[in-house]
Amino acid sequence: MKKQSVSHVNRSGEGLVVVVILVLILGAGAWWLFSTKNASEKEARAFGRQMIENLAVKHDIAFFVNNLGPQAKSDYPPSMQQMVIQKLTEMGTPAQPIKIDENIAFESQFFSPRGFFTAHLNYPGGPTVMELAISHPVGKWQVDNLTITWKAAPTQ
Repeated sequence: MKKQSVSHVNRSGEGLVVVVILVLILGAGAWWLFSTKNASEKEARAFGRQMIENLAVKHDIAFFVNNLGPQAKSDYPPSMQQMVIQKLTEMGTPAQPIKIDENIAFESQFFSPRGFFTAHLNYPGGPTVMELAISHPVGKWQVDNLTITWKAAPTQ
């Protein structure tokens, strides 16, 4: 009779070990998902701010061109890219710090991040609003869409 009870204790102990291992694996998986999501969100914010800075302040066409996604490349052919940078250069340097509204969303709970940024630029010639949409489909962040609304300077 004692052999049966010792055997029964061993089996329930083995079951507990399996449950503990499963809980640890699930916990590690959840930690990885949340840390990856947080890292993606930080990267998106950094890339969006950098793109706005490079366009509005530095007028860096190379950075703009190198980070356009496929759709943005067709929306902004080289002549349009030049025109955007030329217009931003003519506007000068906006007042600092630039007010940027940021919204980072994920198509699924943890994957396919997308960022939406609205920069309120105060140039000497008048206010301008720059809207930027970014994503991270494979490998690197890219610009999906850029919209710049040039507002007329208030007349006095």
